[in-house]
Amino acid sequence: MLSRIADSMFWMNRYLERSEGLLRMLMTSYVLSLDKGSSGINSWEPVIRVFSGISPERSSELTANPNQVIEYLLLDAENNNSLKSILNKARENARGMQDHITKEMWEQVNQLYHLINNPKTTSRLLSSEQLVTMETLLTNCLLYTGITDSTMPRGMAWGFMNLGKYIERCQLTLSITGIHFNGIGSAKQQERDILFWRSLLFTLSGYELHLKNYRSSDTDKNVLDQVIFNRQFPHSVMYSLERIKRHLEELVEQNQPAGRTEMMRLFGRLLSHVQYADQNALQDQTLRGFLDITQNNINTFHNQLSHSFFSYA
Repeated sequence: MLSRIADSMFWMNRYLERSEGLLRMLMTSYVLSLDKGSSGINSWEPVIRVFSGISPERSSELTANPNQVIEYLLLDAENNNSLKSILNKARENARGMQDHITKEMWEQVNQLYHLINNPKTTSRLLSSEQLVTMETLLTNCLLYTGITDSTMPRGMAWGFMNLGKYIERCQLTLSITGIHFNGIGSAKQQERDILFWRSLLFTLSGYELHLKNYRSSDTDKNVLDQVIFNRQFPHSVMYSLERIKRHLEELVEQNQPAGRTEMMRLFGRLLSHVQYADQNALQDQTLRGFLDITQNNINTFHNQLSHSFFSYA
């Protein structure tokens, strides 16, 4: 497979995974903003911090008007991380490799592209139909995931697509988790109840799973275990890393790329850092450092992976 095609596969799935994460977090902020008496991080600031690089002053201006937040994060073509920009880039990647993806996948990417660029969608997102319209967009993102899973051959292209998907998911989970745990400070003697964590768990689609599987009253520790270490939770860091490991090993065996030894060493360091972490020690001020190191490790690994598989030099 040409490195150009592999790169397009990788980034198309990264953009679609980012689109889903953006919509989930934005919808969570929207719904919880209506509950003025609730606990936890219910402002618009976290979603702006994760999906934009604007200044704190500009962020404060946006949070004063929810319609401006929605317009900036979903529709602003000048924002490189807006939903419109992301889906435009995903379609451009898909368009250049139609021979390597299924017809159904192309049609769904195209559907998302036309949906976000439809003037009716713009007007609905700035009206009382905001939530319904975001739900429609999210449903179409989930349709893409389902269509991809049921139609795409399990070959080399599948491996590159999943590397992009799970690297993006891992980074999003780390960013969102860091923001929420920073909200309670480094000293966590005061235990928060489940209402405080609704924003994080709804954003990662893990609220129901948490209620069904975690019975103890140590909610802070339970939430951290779920979003970082739970191998059964599809949006946990550990789940994503194990999926990356599977596809990475297959691709290295098939391609034998240059720099593979360094790439596998960097991934091994990343996986071990999470896999062998002392969860009890992470209940104090070391948590921020742990999340930062994990984020830095995955960024370093991603850079080496791009150099090994996608470099044109």
